[in-house]
Amino acid sequence: MNNDTMIFPVDSDRREVVLLNDSFPPLIDGVSTAVMNYASGLIGRGWDASVVVPEYPGADDSSFRYPVIRYPSIDIRKLTGYTAGNPFSLAVQERLKGHKVALIHSHCPFASNMVARELRARFDAPLVLTYHTKFDRDIANIIRSEPLRRLAVRVLVESVSAADELWVVSDGAGRNICDLGYAGSYTVMPNGVDLPRGRAPEADVAAVCGDLDLPADVPLFLFVGRLMWYKGLRLILEALAALRSRDLPFRAVFIGSGREEAEIRELSDSLGLAPYCVFTGPVRDRKALAAWYTRADLFLFPSTFDTNGLVVREAAACGLASVLIRGSCAAEGVTDGVNALLADETSASLAVCLASVMKDRDYLRGLGERACADLYRSWDDAVAEAAERYETVIDNWKSGRYSRKRRLSESLYELQANYLDVRDRFGPEKIAAAFRSLR
Repeated sequence: MNNDTMIFPVDSDRREVVLLNDSFPPLIDGVSTAVMNYASGLIGRGWDASVVVPEYPGADDSSFRYPVIRYPSIDIRKLTGYTAGNPFSLAVQERLKGHKVALIHSHCPFASNMVARELRARFDAPLVLTYHTKFDRDIANIIRSEPLRRLAVRVLVESVSAADELWVVSDGAGRNICDLGYAGSYTVMPNGVDLPRGRAPEADVAAVCGDLDLPADVPLFLFVGRLMWYKGLRLILEALAALRSRDLPFRAVFIGSGREEAEIRELSDSLGLAPYCVFTGPVRDRKALAAWYTRADLFLFPSTFDTNGLVVREAAACGLASVLIRGSCAAEGVTDGVNALLADETSASLAVCLASVMKDRDYLRGLGERACADLYRSWDDAVAEAAERYETVIDNWKSGRYSRKRRLSESLYELQANYLDVRDRFGPEKIAAAFRSLR
């Protein structure tokens, strides 16, 4: 069945959660992965789920087990890497006619949350927002004008504050939005990992390595994520260059893509690292990704931008320990020298950390085993916790425990939510005539 025509039976007794985000495959990032796993996990727990996302060039949603509802968007990938959805399109409301929406769960505070607020008004259902990302950094990278940046942050905080309940993926994410001006409470709800616990079969490892120059007796470092400077890639490359200056052998594999990939490759070449670094592009096959985590000796993730570091937990699932920045969100819950390694946010510190352990591969294997035991959290566990909290959110909504935020903006969302009923009742011609008569 084509996903565009998939709808749930209107007489179903199952309640539905509508999940919204600004990214979704074919664009892969941590949040889109989270949304996919929420949707799949909820269906397995007796809920229905729909995913609402902007249109994206080349998207094919036919393989998903749940409806994926696309609404019109503007292609701004050259600026941000994403498409910008039009939150005032009626496409979503049209597709959700007859659905028994019990809860709306937004995973992005921009266009997605605007659509979510319309749906809250239409279905009289509570709105949960998960704050995944330090969006103030994205705003700073995109908007050069300081007054406009401050305005954008205020809009961000207003959007977050409009949710009935705010979830964050780490304490650091909660502190970030509070530092920006959010004055409400939040619940820490960490994401899970969709990889099974355990190392990948040797045949899978051999398949991904192929004919690449990856000697078995040389330490292999791995990075997985968007190829953007804010992921700490400059630190990685400069640290690797420092290792080369000491004639310490290694190989490094970078999995992912991003609009700064060309610049990152250029720096790698200029530092003389080309013979020792492999850029694979995105790896969407999960078995193949698990094979890379299994093949590597250390996972490098010196990012202070990420609020949860889902890839750190993916690596741990396969028995691979990570090198993280001390005090970062990704380092929450880890113990230096026990299930991870911590460095300061400098290339020199990262290089010293790598040089001190890279020859002791038995130690690294033990570190990875502890990471697997201590840090692994399955998506089944994560969604089970979320589904349990959904019940509380729904009860709180029905009993009036959430204050209804009577801002002018909320009234606008209510008008948008009611427009579909007015249009269906009176017809677009009569509505247009009524507006003309007011001129």
